[in-house]
Amino acid sequence: MLTAPLLKALNEQINHEMFSSYLYLSMAAYCEAKNFSGFAQWMRMQSSEETKHAMKLYEYVHSRGSAVTLLAIAQPPTEFHFPVKMFEQVVEHERKISGSITKLYELAIKENDYPTQVMLQWFITEQVEEEKTAVGIVEQLKMVGDSPVSIMMMDRQLGARSNG
Repeated sequence: MLTAPLLKALNEQINHEMFSSYLYLSMAAYCEAKNFSGFAQWMRMQSSEETKHAMKLYEYVHSRGSAVTLLAIAQPPTEFHFPVKMFEQVVEHERKISGSITKLYELAIKENDYPTQVMLQWFITEQVEEEKTAVGIVEQLKMVGDSPVSIMMMDRQLGARSNG
């Protein structure tokens, strides 16, 4: 069984991951409405990945003999400044999630919960990759500037993202 503080924090992290999924799905809808199907595809894939993260935590809580309590998911924004500012928002959001994972890990240490520490190592590693990817996209977008042709090429490149 998980301690009460750790269970509460894990339930909150599930909520953070589900909000992340909603945020990226909202960004996908925005990109789709602007006819950038590649950017939309990238965001949909990101949304799906965040849902998988939530489910990984969900399954972990149950594996430890505790119950998940689902919390209300806040409505994400629906308007974004495309494309650089939107991806800067992705970077900022991923850093925020990294911070919440770090706090969760610190709590697992405080609670002497070694299995949770081990499980959270996966999330820590994943967040490093998430931030690196988002920062790389921001840097590329800054390099291409306002060039419509270059933005269209990036749209095509990001649209090639797959599950594998």
